[in-house]
Amino acid sequence: MSKQPIGVFDSGVGGTSIWKEIHALLPNENTIYLADSKYAPYGDKGKEKIIELSIKNTELLLEKGCKLIVVACNTATTNAIKTLRETYTIPFIGIEPAIKPAAFQSKTKTIGILATKGTFTSDLFYKTTNLFANNIRVIEQIGEGIVPLIENGKTKSQEMKVLLQGYLNPLLKADIDYLVLGCTHYPYLIPLLADILPKHVKIIDSGEAVARQTYAILKQNNLLNNQIVKPQLQFYSNSDTKVMAKLLGDDYTVQYLDF
Repeated sequence: MSKQPIGVFDSGVGGTSIWKEIHALLPNENTIYLADSKYAPYGDKGKEKIIELSIKNTELLLEKGCKLIVVACNTATTNAIKTLRETYTIPFIGIEPAIKPAAFQSKTKTIGILATKGTFTSDLFYKTTNLFANNIRVIEQIGEGIVPLIENGKTKSQEMKVLLQGYLNPLLKADIDYLVLGCTHYPYLIPLLADILPKHVKIIDSGEAVARQTYAILKQNNLLNNQIVKPQLQFYSNSDTKVMAKLLGDDYTVQYLDF
């Protein structure tokens, strides 16, 4: 099974930020990425719908022979990964907001989290926050409207700048020193966020941690592909492929797939 691909899915193009970290750490691994942009964002959908969409994506990746699946979506992880793990036998890697490192390192004892409604209202988010941020003030900010702008290629637009400024102002007034990005789309906003935030506010996301966990689980299950050959890197979207192609760069091809 070691030559079989790693499957990655997200509610759209945002999970490519996670894919990049995985590919950087595991350059020999074949990968298949699914952007379920037709149904983005997942954050405003109910739990049952999110589970239904996650199962649909999982079934397609299994049909394509994946040996492990990364749920590169915070909302899908927090709402559906328990069901996926109970239903299928292959390993699943989930994404959670990086609350733990932010809480441990915060000097002001106040951190901000920018995420979707679907992440904030999940049981998993509640448990993680209570476990790691018990003595920390956590300021939650729903990033409504951010994902659709990114999905439409408006990452650096004036509209995005105005939206982010409005979301960040109350967090800064609360004296945060860490901003946790709780959606895999949001790392593409880091240059914009860095321009808006004061220098002392650090931005943190889950990408590197997810890549390390993917490596660990592959190694634990003897699934690492140690052959030094050019890997097959497949990208599929069920919507406009141009935005993902732009985010990935000229070296990669994005194919349309109706799923």
